Amino acid sequence: MNYGLYLSASGVLTNRYRQDVFSNNLANVNTPGYKPDIPLLTAREPEAVEDIMQFEFSDELLDRLGGGVFAGPQFVDTTSSPARRTEGLLDAAIVPDNTYFVVQSTEPTESGQSVRLTRTGEFVRNDEGYLVTAAGGYKVLDATGRPIQLDLNAALEINSSAQLLVNGEAAHDLALTSIADPARLRKQGENLLTWDGPADLRIAPPTREVKPGFIELSGVNPVKALTQVIESTKALTASGNLIRYHDLLMDRAVNTLGVVA
Repeated sequence: MNYGLYLSASGVLTNRYRQDVFSNNLANVNTPGYKPDIPLLTAREPEAVEDIMQFEFSDELLDRLGGGVFAGPQFVDTTSSPARRTEGLLDAAIVPDNTYFVVQSTEPTESGQSVRLTRTGEFVRNDEGYLVTAAGGYKVLDATGRPIQLDLNAALEINSSAQLLVNGEAAHDLALTSIADPARLRKQGENLLTWDGPADLRIAPPTREVKPGFIELSGVNPVKALTQVIESTKALTASGNLIRYHDLLMDRAVNTLGVVA
């Protein structure tokens, strides 16, 4: 196989991956509480090393070129974002980094309930009296891990200690959690997060401070995100052009230099 063609194809695949991630970030520039994804690339060993055939097929020049790159891993940027005032009595923006509200999620492949995390503190009371997320309708859990169900006619408000006040009295502590290893957080769609592995990574948050009447804005910087999309698109185009050039070189080698006079 043409080694240059192989490396160019690697560049196409990985830059397409980066382009997709950056485009998704840009599309969520106005999504409250959204945390941008960070795409990383991993160097690939030369073919001779990867296939453990260095004594038979090793080539010093090609080995120095490397084997291209792999797409991934992908991480979530957990840095807190600025908050916008809404005056909503059931809106709250979490203050510390790496701290999340806990909601209940039913997975189609599971028989029981599972939990998910979110930074989006836009809550409403549904028709059954449960406190749920405004987007998706996921039930919000209290500090004991149970859904919060309320009187349909009660006056509700969230205070700065993440307590839900019912008719002016503290009635429920909203579940807040931090994650022991934020690098293991993974997106689940609808602005929800979970973590890799069977171990429960939830730990006590550093504080229970929230800003009532605010919602956290998206963590995406629109200028930076647009620049990243443009840069990855240019890199993708350049790798595609290299494939075309290598194809032209092979054509000349076979049909021009290889012709017997």
